[in-house]
Amino acid sequence: MSEEFLGRTFKSGNSVALRLPKGLGIEEGTEVRMVKEDRMTFRVEPVDQPKRKIDISGFWGKAPGLTLPPREDFEERPSTIAARKAKPEA
Repeated sequence: MSEEFLGRTFKSGNSVALRLPKGLGIEEGTEVRMVKEDRMTFRVEPVDQPKRKIDISGFWGKAPGLTLPPREDFEERPSTIAARKAKPEA
């Protein structure tokens, strides 16, 4: 099942542009790769982007005195439990 859309190229700066209809389901801001297959035949495919990582190093110390509630679905590592038990209480 294929759908057909009509469009017209236009000049945008030093490029020739073609609007992609909303009906194609491509979200705004999607980075795409265009592959020329033949004269006036090309394929548009999304670029696989690595997952973005968030640097949380600047968060340390922003909420002094904050204690997290215990999580029932989380088990402490044995090494963490041993270190806590070995630490002398003040």
